[in-house]
Amino acid sequence: MAFVVLASVSCGTRAPATTGSSSTVPAPAQQPAESATPTPPPTPTPSSTAPPAFKAKVSQVSRDRLPYSWRPGCPVSYRDLRLITMTYWGFDGKPHTGELVVRKTVTDDIVTVFRKLYGWRWPIQQMKLVDAYKADDFASIEANNTSAFNCRQATGSSHWSKHAYGEAIDVNPLINPYITASGETAHKASKKFTKRPMKGKGVINPGDKVVKAFSQVGWEWGGYWSGAKDLQHFSKGGG
Repeated sequence: MAFVVLASVSCGTRAPATTGSSSTVPAPAQQPAESATPTPPPTPTPSSTAPPAFKAKVSQVSRDRLPYSWRPGCPVSYRDLRLITMTYWGFDGKPHTGELVVRKTVTDDIVTVFRKLYGWRWPIQQMKLVDAYKADDFASIEANNTSAFNCRQATGSSHWSKHAYGEAIDVNPLINPYITASGETAHKASKKFTKRPMKGKGVINPGDKVVKAFSQVGWEWGGYWSGAKDLQHFSKGGG
């Protein structure tokens, strides 16, 4: 007769073995810890240094926007003029929005040129309608204000200026002055800017890219005139 011997089990001892077997149950093999794949840090998004895109809007101009620069008897009706609201690059190295009034037939020319100037970051100090200065050309020049339409006579003439037709523009006029045949200028701050060529922010020189940009759309530069020279002045077809 076979007897079964029961072994007592106490806490912390091995499980009892069955009679007739001296082998023990091996502990289960320890599984190697899984190596976690590190998550790469997010790629930083580079900050954009490009300026906002050039924008230009052409719209009809109301009579009340031209309280000083237009009057009955001008060679063109205000209905034949257009307001261009567009981006320009400022002297402060930042983009700004300015306004010009020109004849409706030349709006494409102006937008084409100023798109190039903006792309070059070529600086313009400010661009307001001359009405901001009550159509006073002298005051607008003193502010170095770039402007276009102004129903006035040409300097030193009894004939209408090309500005009166909306087919001329004066660019940074204080630093690109009108110079008489004797070399004089009416603005004290302009005297140091009468020689060409010269370096300077917003300065126009013979044959430079600004002159060429206007020439490509059929506008002539007053800096090429014989006698008096108008370094600020560009006009459709000259004059």
